Formats: sequence, C-alpha cells, structure tokens
Amino acid sequence: MLEKIKQTAAFITSKISEKPQLGIILGTGLGGLVNEIEIKHSLSYEEIPNFPVSTVEGHKGRLIFGVLGGKNVVAMQGRFHFYEGYNMQEVTFPVRVMKYIGVERMIVSNASGGVNPDFEVGDLMIINDQINLMPTNPLIGKNYPELGPRFPDMSETYDKPMIEMAIKIAKENNIKYQLGAYAAVTGPCFETPAEYRYMRVIGADAVGMSTVPEIIVARHMGLPCFAISIITDLGVTGKIVEVTHKDVIDVASIAEPKMTLIIKELIAAL
Repeated sequence: MLEKIKQTAAFITSKISEKPQLGIILGTGLGGLVNEIEIKHSLSYEEIPNFPVSTVEGHKGRLIFGVLGGKNVVAMQGRFHFYEGYNMQEVTFPVRVMKYIGVERMIVSNASGGVNPDFEVGDLMIINDQINLMPTNPLIGKNYPELGPRFPDMSETYDKPMIEMAIKIAKENNIKYQLGAYAAVTGPCFETPAEYRYMRVIGADAVGMSTVPEIIVARHMGLPCFAISIITDLGVTGKIVEVTHKDVIDVASIAEPKMTLIIKELIAAL
C-alpha cells in the first residue's frame, strides 16, 4: 500500500504547480463548492494511478486543485464508499495520498439522516464526534509507522478550534446549525425505523454511509479534521417518510450554499 501511495502522489505532484494545504471531500450532491474554487488543475479519477472510480450518482469523480479562501486546496468531487464494493483501504486511499502531496488539514462534507428529534430537514450539523458502526476499520492489517501509530488516539477526533471558527461563521451569517455525533453504517439501504431508534439510543445525532473511514485515516496520520453534514431526511418517530437517493440529492443541493459559505469562510480564517 505504501508503494502505491507514493506512486500516486508522485504522479499527482508531477501534474500540479502548487502544493495543496487543505484537502476537501465533497459528499452526495455537494459538489457545488467546486464552483467557488479558482481551479488550476483537474484530474479525473480514471487517469490517476491506483485510484478507485466513483460509481454513485451525485459524485462527479474528479480531483480539483486550486485556490479557495486564499489557500491552495485539493477537493475530491465524489468520494468512494464501502457499499460500492471497495475495501476500506481503497475507500481511504485518496486521504493517504492527500497527506503525501502536502495536505495539512482535512475538511469533509456529507449528506445524512437526522435521528435527533430537534433536527429538521435541511439543517447543517457540525460533527463533533463519531460512531463507527461499519463491520471493519481502515486501520486493520499491517501498520506502517510512516503513516501513523498502531493504536491512534481518537479522544479528539474533530478539531475543536475549527469547530469554534465554524460556529462563529454560522452565527455571523445567521445560518442555523446543529452540533452532533455522526454514526457510519455500510448502506446502501436506508435505515429501518428500528435502526434509527437504535442510532439515537447509542448516542448518534445523524447517520450516514461515509466520512468515518476517511476521518479515522486522517487522524491516524495526524491531520486535524473538520466535518459537516446536511440533514437530508429524518429518522425520527412520526417524521419518517420513504426516502430515495434523488430526495437526498435535492435537499443537499438546496442547503449546499450555506455549507459552502461556512467552509469557504473557515478556510479563509485558518
């Protein structure tokens, strides 16, 4: 894996002129942030050695390099999921590569289902903790000391200073926000009412099918992380309705400008 990471990083470095300072992963229906980036280079996943290819609607499948908020960034317009059939090392491979090409912080977005009864569809949730309900972990297997320790600490998974900055930005722009813990499941089916109740009982505020593997790997490598969810549906008794992938994309696209503003301002403030 280490050789593949180095090979891919060398290929990407040969194609770009500036080393990115921040890595951004854009979730389902949330690729619009790319429109805010002053794009310098763009690479499709197909042309990058060892890269998986995104197969999900709402995920473009491009690595974007440019300037956002005065910082050099690399953005994944489309991510990889365990439910697509990729293993955890493949799902998180781009995060490893980002670290090797110079990224110093990670910013992640996703669309998720709210299980906190105080949430509404379209809310933004700044993630302050996570629960891994996937049946595996991206760090299982041989550990490479060059990447991180065998047993990384996860007591402060999400960076508190970045969370505080994001809250300040939301308040200054009158953007409603929530704080909460994100639970990750494999998918691809949406949750049953009983599963939603279970998520709430164990301490989750929202549930989705991504983010946690990438964050685990980023923290393993010592990268400070910030993540934000758009609540696209509710797993709350009395508010549960039938949900389709299109519904998720539609709600995400409506709430996206608020999320984009927070991320852009956050990057500028760092």
